[in-house]
Amino acid sequence: MTAVFIILLVVVAIIVITVVAFISMYNKFARQRNTIEESWRQIDVELQRRHDLIGNLVEVTKASAQFEQQTLTQVVQARTQAVAAHGAGPAAQGQAEQALNGALSNFFAVAEQYPNLKSNQNFLELQQQMVETEDRVAAGRRFYNGNVRAFNTRFDTFPSSMVANFGKFQKKEYYEVDDPNVRAAPSLRGAFDSLTGPAAPTPPLGQPALGAHQPPPAAQPPEGRPPEA
Repeated sequence: MTAVFIILLVVVAIIVITVVAFISMYNKFARQRNTIEESWRQIDVELQRRHDLIGNLVEVTKASAQFEQQTLTQVVQARTQAVAAHGAGPAAQGQAEQALNGALSNFFAVAEQYPNLKSNQNFLELQQQMVETEDRVAAGRRFYNGNVRAFNTRFDTFPSSMVANFGKFQKKEYYEVDDPNVRAAPSLRGAFDSLTGPAAPTPPLGQPALGAHQPPPAAQPPEGRPPEA
């Protein structure tokens, strides 16, 4: 009787441990999925803001300069395709956004030939906002892809893979580009610096910044006279 009781107790303990482990792994999958979806929503907000800024940038350019029409058309078409890719998934949107980056880089390269644009405050402010938005998208992309990588890796390990199949979880898409030509397109920050000039480098600690006011050197006593106490 005692032996049977011990066996039953062991079986119950194994079942309880298995159920607890299963629930824990399931909940971890759910938390990771929710984190990925929330991080993607934040990227999506920045992408929509980016599209709005590009539209404003095109309008300012049309109003202030006889800009090269072919370049403007490329930007407008790339923006239209990026907007149309909204909701198609991170992989498809990543391709469209990177293609838009290529069109914008060409646009800013051509803009260097128009002095009135380089001195147009509205144009420069919009461009700066675009660079800041691009930085936020890049940071969000790194965070998103890191979470996707951790999530997808669990599908390849046991017993997490079994829990994933039971819970009907699916691997998530990365937000990236596979085309090396598009990936090699110059960054918007580099294009912005080419128009406005790069920011001044940060001086070493203890050294004043270039152009900063520096106190005059202390007066030296005449030769042969000891300094005053």
